[in-house]
Amino acid sequence: MQILGIETSCDETGIAVYDDKQGLLSHTLYSQVKLHADYGGVVPELASRDHVRKIIPLIREALKKANLEFGDLDGIAYTKGPGLIGAVLVGACVGRSLAFSLGIPAVGVHHMEGHLLAPMLEETPPEFPFVALLVSGGHSMLVDVKGIGQYEVLGESVDDAAGEAFDKTAKLMGLDYPGGPRLAKLAAKGEPDQYKFPRPMTDRPGLNFSFSGLKTFAANTIAAEPDDEQTRANIARAFEEAVVDTLMIKCKRALKQTNRKRLVIAGGVSANIRLRADLTEMMQNLGGEVFYPRSEFCTDNGAMIAYAGMQRLKAGQNEELAVKGQPRWPLDTLERV
Repeated sequence: MQILGIETSCDETGIAVYDDKQGLLSHTLYSQVKLHADYGGVVPELASRDHVRKIIPLIREALKKANLEFGDLDGIAYTKGPGLIGAVLVGACVGRSLAFSLGIPAVGVHHMEGHLLAPMLEETPPEFPFVALLVSGGHSMLVDVKGIGQYEVLGESVDDAAGEAFDKTAKLMGLDYPGGPRLAKLAAKGEPDQYKFPRPMTDRPGLNFSFSGLKTFAANTIAAEPDDEQTRANIARAFEEAVVDTLMIKCKRALKQTNRKRLVIAGGVSANIRLRADLTEMMQNLGGEVFYPRSEFCTDNGAMIAYAGMQRLKAGQNEELAVKGQPRWPLDTLERV
């Protein structure tokens, strides 16, 4: 079964072809970073228009790399939500109409399920069950995963997601968009123990996250300290350490609560080097295993959508002809596979 995957939930157009026997055949990605940089963040209307401009050429490129024709496809998977609804509908309309024209099934994929299953694209994928930490610009959540579609959300962000807090704090420091990776790069130059930031919601039971207060603490610290490169690097390091420590504390609680020994981290923030290193060390100390996708599949991409869609298409799921997008879509409402 050869599946075309289409991802257009935000500011990256991702296309991939996945074969259930040979694995990933090709993937292409176009990032809109330069388009939105002048505005300091994603402009939804511009994002939608750019997806329209890029999606068909990228589909043709992905098929060419896979040495396939449109007629060789057995199904199409596209991101149905959550995400920017205009951007989501670009991929949904193209994917559903293309499937109709080819006479093949199509399935709408939950964007966060795509991220959750992204480590399955690696040579050593995790076995079920496991706990997943999903951290991106729009979401931070801990999920107990018993199988595909068998998700129990253990905790999630009550305000800013981790990635959002990274980006907003970076903007306060005058860093260019996208700020999160730039803040992490600056933090690598910071000196330890220069500032002590709070670890929000770790002094109370539960697995929910809150990062808006940490962002405010960072804003007050930035305003009160000298505006030189080393000081900013020290603040960036303290902020990053606070986010990573908070995520680690919550992960440890979730693993204990569920009695799991496997942890998956996915989403854009999972590319953070400090987070990966600290979680790997934590799992070694706990006698468990940690899994994460390669860096190029941490951010939005078509490969994860193709893989997730393949699983659902093989289970007989498909979309009706009416094209629908879901800007909000609880992960734990998905159908089991």
